Amino acid sequence: MFTFDDLRKTRYFQDVAEEERNKGRLEGSLESVPLLLELGLTVEEIATRLDVDIAAVRKVAEKSGDQVSPE
Repeated sequence: MFTFDDLRKTRYFQDVAEEERNKGRLEGSLESVPLLLELGLTVEEIATRLDVDIAAVRKVAEKSGDQVSPE
């Protein structure tokens, strides 16, 4: 019988688990964007320091209502 432990050993399960971990890390990093903007960092600096895509940082900044300077 195929058990949950067998499923956890599959490549597919491991790939999906890794994607979810990465998604969680990204979301956690992006939560700090409004605070970093308040501290005076630019969108570019935040993206570099958090090692995330600049478009994602810009999107969070716009949602939080902070002024985002053009590129």
